[in-house]
Amino acid sequence: MGNAAGKPAFLVGIDLGTTNTVVAYANAAKAADGQADIELFAIEQLVAPGEVGARPLLPSLRYHPAAGELAAGDLPLPWPQQDVEHAVLGAFARQLGAQVPGRLVTSAKSWLSHANVDRQAPILPWGADADVAKVSPVAASASYLAYVRAAWNHRFPHAPLEQQELVLTIPASFDEGARALTLAAARMAGLPTLRLVEEPQAAFYDYLHRRRATLRADLAQTRRILVCDVGGGTTDFSLIDVAFDDDGAPQLTRSSVGNHLILGGDNMDLALAHLVETRMAAGSEGGMKLSAARLSQLMERCRAAKELLLSSDAPDSVTVTLLGAGSRLIGGSRSADVTREEVAALVVDGFFPKVELGDTAKKGRAGIVEFGLPYAQDAAITRHLASFLQQHQGPLPDTLLLNGGVFRADALARRLAETLAHWRGQPLTILHNDNPDVAVARGAVAYALARRGQAPRIGGGSPRSYFLVLGEAGKDHRAVCILPRGSASGEEIRLTERLFALRLGRPVRFHLATSLFESGTPPKLGEIVDLNAGEYLRLPPLASVLHASDGNDKREITVQLATVMTEVGTLEVHCVAEADADQRWLLEFQLRGEEETQADTSSVPPRVKEAAEKIERIFGGKAQKVETKEVRQLRQHLERGLGGRESWDTPLLRQLFDALMLRARGRRRSAEHERVWLNLAGYCLRPGYGDALDPWRIEQLWALFDAGVQHHKDNQVCAEWWTLWRRVAGGLSSEQQLRLLDDFAFNLQADAAQRGSRPVTLVNGSDDDMLRMGASLERIPGAYKAEVGAWLIKRLQKADKRGEAADTNTLWALARVGARQPFHGSAHEVVDSDTVADWLHVLLALDWKKVEPAAFAAAHLARMTGDRSRDIADDLRATILARLKAVGAPPLWQTMVSEVTQLDETATRRMLGEALPPGLKLIG
Repeated sequence: MGNAAGKPAFLVGIDLGTTNTVVAYANAAKAADGQADIELFAIEQLVAPGEVGARPLLPSLRYHPAAGELAAGDLPLPWPQQDVEHAVLGAFARQLGAQVPGRLVTSAKSWLSHANVDRQAPILPWGADADVAKVSPVAASASYLAYVRAAWNHRFPHAPLEQQELVLTIPASFDEGARALTLAAARMAGLPTLRLVEEPQAAFYDYLHRRRATLRADLAQTRRILVCDVGGGTTDFSLIDVAFDDDGAPQLTRSSVGNHLILGGDNMDLALAHLVETRMAAGSEGGMKLSAARLSQLMERCRAAKELLLSSDAPDSVTVTLLGAGSRLIGGSRSADVTREEVAALVVDGFFPKVELGDTAKKGRAGIVEFGLPYAQDAAITRHLASFLQQHQGPLPDTLLLNGGVFRADALARRLAETLAHWRGQPLTILHNDNPDVAVARGAVAYALARRGQAPRIGGGSPRSYFLVLGEAGKDHRAVCILPRGSASGEEIRLTERLFALRLGRPVRFHLATSLFESGTPPKLGEIVDLNAGEYLRLPPLASVLHASDGNDKREITVQLATVMTEVGTLEVHCVAEADADQRWLLEFQLRGEEETQADTSSVPPRVKEAAEKIERIFGGKAQKVETKEVRQLRQHLERGLGGRESWDTPLLRQLFDALMLRARGRRRSAEHERVWLNLAGYCLRPGYGDALDPWRIEQLWALFDAGVQHHKDNQVCAEWWTLWRRVAGGLSSEQQLRLLDDFAFNLQADAAQRGSRPVTLVNGSDDDMLRMGASLERIPGAYKAEVGAWLIKRLQKADKRGEAADTNTLWALARVGARQPFHGSAHEVVDSDTVADWLHVLLALDWKKVEPAAFAAAHLARMTGDRSRDIADDLRATILARLKAVGAPPLWQTMVSEVTQLDETATRRMLGEALPPGLKLIG
C-alpha cells in the first residue's frame, strides 16, 4: 500500500515509446515537503540467454520464439511469467530479432494510430508467416505496460504500481481513437487509473523541473518556445507561449499542437535499409529483394549503424551484416559498408533538408511506405515544421527544445536549429535537454508534481468559455456555461445548480458553442447566455447513443453535468445520475484545431419534411389507400422535391434512412412495398459508415436480418435484399459479414435437396447477387476471400472452355476480392500475394483488348501499396504494367501498378459498384 492513509507512495511517469519504454518516479511524501528528486526506474530484463540485467530503457519489442527455440533456462525472470506464449520482451528480444527474421514485434505504438487496420486484431509481427504467433497492437502495448507493472511490483511489493499516482505519456498528435486504445492497453495491463499527458509537454515539464531554480533568468528573453519531439515512430510539434506576471515570473501557455505524423527514427532506419539492400543486391545474381520479415531484420542492423555513424566520435564507416536464414545462417550472410558521409546525406539532407519558411509538406507520394504503416508522404521534417508554423499564426519561435532519441545525433540537432535561425534571421536560444531518451518519463513525474503545486506548471487554463446549447440547435439560442474561461486543465468541475433530462437508448446530439472574443469577467459556471447576443461559434455536434448499465434503455433520467478540460485537448462532459453518482456517461468533444473547424452547417433541404410525409404515406402505420404505381414511383417523387438522388448528401440520406427505418414494418404490405423499401434503405445508408450515428443505424437494420424478407418468392425482392446488404457492408462487423458469407455459400453450393429444405428466412440469391455481395465482404478472413476468388476463377475458366467471353461481373468481383488496398476492411485480411499472383496469371491468358474488365481487375490485383507483405513480385508487376501499356489502359490504372496512389472518383465508383454520397470521401 502507499501508506496508512491509502495514499500513493510514489508519483510515477511512464513513457510508452515506439522504440523504448521508460519509467521515472518520485517519492510522494518527499514531494509534499518539496524535497522530491525524480529518479529513473531501472527495469530488470533479459539481456542474454539466462542473464537478467536492470536497465533504464526497456526496448518496446516482443520476440515470438518458435516452439523449442529457447530452453526454459534461457528465460528466467525474478517474477512469475504471465505470457502463456512466452514472448521475450526488451533487450534480449532485440538481440533475437536481429538473428531470426519475421518474429519481432516493433513499432506497436505507431500501429495504434493506423485506422486502416483492425488495431485490436492479432496482426503483429506484420507480414510474418502463418506459424508465427501474432498479437494486436493494443495487446502488444499492454504487454509492455504489464511487464513494467510486474518489474515494479517485484521491487516495491508494498507499493503496487496500480495503486500509485500514474501519468502515461502519448504523442501530442494522437487522435481520440489512438488515445482510447492506449487507455484500453493500460486497463489490459492492470493499470485502470492514470492520467495522460502529451510527450512534448512532458519534455518541457522535465526542463522546467530541472531548471526551476534559474527559470526566471533562463526564459527572460523568451516569448515563444518550439518543442520538437522526434521519436522512433512519430514527430510532434508544440508551441508554448511565455508571458510574465507583475512579479516577473514566467507564465507558460501551450498555444498550438501539430498534426499526427508517423515519421521518425523508424523511417530513417528504413531509408538506410533500402540503401543497404540495394548495395547487397548488386552482388547477387538476379538481384535480391528482401521479404518484409527480412527487411525488418535489416532495419534493426541499420538502426545501430545510424546511431554510431551520427555520433560525435563516429568512425568513417560501418559494415552492416545480414545473416542468412535457416541452415545457411553463416554461409548465406551478406554485408555492405556504409560511410558516415552517406548516412549524413541520407538522414540529415533527406529528413532535415534546408527549406524556406514558405515551403509546405508535399501531398503526393514522396515518402517511404512500408510494413503497412501509413508513413508521412513527405519525409522532410523541416517542411512539415514550415507547414505547422504557417498554420499557427504569430511570431516565430525564438527558443527551441529538442526531444527524442534521434537528436542524440548532433548533426540533426544542428540542422534543425540552423533552419529555424535562417527563417528568423537570427539565432535561437537552445534549451538544454540532458537526456532525450528519458526526458519524457521524468517530465511525466514533473507534471504530477506541478499538479500538486510542487513544481512549475504550464498554465493558462482554457483560453475560452464553452457552452452546452439547450434545446434544439438552430432553434433555441440559449446555452449554459459548462467550462468558464481560465478553468484549469485536468480538474473536474461539477455543475450542481442545474439538472438535465438525459434520454437513454436513443440517438441524441449534444451541441457545443464557444466564445470567440472574450474580455473582462468570464461567464460563471452554470450561467445561461443568449448565443445571439454575443460573438459565439457553434462547434460540430457530438452524436451518440447512451445506454443504461442495467439494460433498461429508452427512458429519461435526471443528471447533473461534470466537465473537465484534459491535458490532451478534449473537453470531457460526464452526465452524472442525480440518484446515483456512480452512474456516469462520458461525452468527449475534440477541441483542438477548433479554429479551423466549422460548425455543422449541413442544411436540410426545406422540403425534407414533405419527403418524410411521402415516406409516411407509403410505409406509415395508418393504412392508406395507395396505388401500386405510387409505391413504385416513390423515389421519383422524392427526387422532385429533393433533386436527383445522386446529389443527396450524407446528412440528408441519413434523415431519409431514419424515416424509412421508423416505418420498417410497412415494407411488408406488398412485394412492391418491400422492393422499394429495401432499395431506398440501402441507398440512403450506403456505404454503412460516414456519420456518427451509423453504428447505431446498422444495429437497428441488422435486427431485421434473421427474419429475412416477407415476399420470399419474389425474385426482385430477393435481389433488393442482397443489394441492401452489399451497399451497407462497410458498416458491418466481421461477425456480421461472416453471417452473410454463410448465406452466400448456401446459395452457391446447396444441392436441390438442400434448397428444398431451405428455411424461409434464408433469402434466395442468384449467382450475380451473390457475386456482387460476396465481393463486398472485406472484413472476412483472407483465407475465405481466397475461396471466393477460387470460385470466381473457376467461372472464368469454364467460360473460356466454352469459348465464351469472360463475364464482366466476375472480373469486377475478382478485383474487389483480391484488392491489395481494401476500402473499409483491415489491410491484414487481404488475400495473400502468392494466391493473387496465381489469379493474375489466369488474367494474363485473356485478351485484354477484347475484355477490358480483365485489365481493370489486373490493375487492382497488382496495385502497389508499398507494403512488401501485400505487394506482388517485381517481375510480375513489370509484366502486368507492360500489358496495360500495350492495350492502352487508362493512365491511372498504370500508375496504380507502378506507384502508390489514390483512386479518383471514377475508379472509386467502379470499384465500389456505385458512387459514394457527395461529401463522403474514402481515405483508405
